[in-house]
Amino acid sequence: MRTTLLDLRRMKAAGRRIPMLTAYDYPSARIADRAGVPLLLVGDSLGMVVHGHDTTLPVSLDDMVRHAAAVVRGAENALVISDLPFLTYASADDAVVAARRLMQEAKVQAVKLEGGARVAPIVEHLTQFGVPVMGHLGFTPQSQHTLGVRVQAKEAACARRLIEDALALEAAGAFAVVLELVPAELAAEVTKRLRVPTIGIGAGAGCDGQVQVWHDLLGLFETSPRHAKRYAEIGAAIESAIRAYASDVGDGLFPTSAQSSKMDADELARALA
Repeated sequence: MRTTLLDLRRMKAAGRRIPMLTAYDYPSARIADRAGVPLLLVGDSLGMVVHGHDTTLPVSLDDMVRHAAAVVRGAENALVISDLPFLTYASADDAVVAARRLMQEAKVQAVKLEGGARVAPIVEHLTQFGVPVMGHLGFTPQSQHTLGVRVQAKEAACARRLIEDALALEAAGAFAVVLELVPAELAAEVTKRLRVPTIGIGAGAGCDGQVQVWHDLLGLFETSPRHAKRYAEIGAAIESAIRAYASDVGDGLFPTSAQSSKMDADELARALA
């Protein structure tokens, strides 16, 4: 049975930690779903980890719809959330168009957008029409050129503003808030003040849940951010397997009869006659 917003509220109330993981395609969604991850995020981080861009900014709504649809097809139980990409929620009308496409075409169950009080009216507009919205505060990748990739809200005034933004998102109807690259002490205080769950990434252990990027978790690239924990070195294993395959082909060791089919000799003779 698919995870619901009520399930998330119950998990927070019970003190049960909420794991969330990014997914960008059908096979990764199937694996994460079988592993029991209750929340899958189709992040616009796909622009970097899948498409090879330097930022999330080039990601289009078409990109998100295509990838999100594949994830939804692979996930039977997880709640699938899709990012609204850069400038697709500059106005309430734009946000409705983007959310409609993601929910009707890709069939995601929720959307995520970046920003605090300034986007609260858009969050409220979407939620009033039945669109579940997750917020995102702290380091917001779509504002990377403005913020820089660094820990946010370390000064008192900025920390107060982040708390106010989190409360504004909750009041607007957001069902959860991602806190990215926020001091652990501040993230824990925000978590105490909110009735809805917080999901941390580089924000310490005091959040209600954690989210990690698929590629960082599995070690698919040579390096990972400081806030990531590499649970496997799948990238190295894949490279080793491909090297072995290429070597076997080059040495004539693959394919063998075990990977080949045979034809009756008389049938072959008649075909060649």
